[in-house]
Amino acid sequence: MRKPVFMRALAAGVFTLSVASIGLAADLPANPVALGSPITEAQLADWDLIVAPDGDNLPDGSGTAAQGQMIYHQKCAACHGTAGEGASGSPALVGGSVSTTPPLLTVGSYWPHASTLFDYVRRAMPPTAPKSLSNTEVYQLTAYVLHLHGVVAEDFVLDKNTLPAVQMPNRDGFIDVSAN
Repeated sequence: MRKPVFMRALAAGVFTLSVASIGLAADLPANPVALGSPITEAQLADWDLIVAPDGDNLPDGSGTAAQGQMIYHQKCAACHGTAGEGASGSPALVGGSVSTTPPLLTVGSYWPHASTLFDYVRRAMPPTAPKSLSNTEVYQLTAYVLHLHGVVAEDFVLDKNTLPAVQMPNRDGFIDVSAN
């Protein structure tokens, strides 16, 4: 006749847990602190950084590869190497091929849109201080990395009008499924 003993023990356990949870709930404030807080439109605009492949949402500013070279050596070379070859375990930015095994996916060998480079640098670089670069510095760095690939000339002025027109080497390497 162990079943009645087990059932009484189970009922006692459920009762104890129920009473304990009521006691814990009684200790909670009537209006618990909510996570986060409302943000203003200006704060939201600071995070509206998405740049589309067609250049939609590119900010004002401009730069050339010649201007970007100094910034690159100050803020990027420690991780990406002096010529974009990669260093300190960070990925290479230049060279590479999608046809090697394994493929080495770099800005020039893989990315289909120059705006992707601008968008990524603007949001995430340098990794120790993301979003710390001015729009002009991002244009300059983007121009420099594109120049390392031979995509733009050293004196080519990159801005919100010229960046979307840059033709990346792998621009036809993807299948467009957006219409499906």
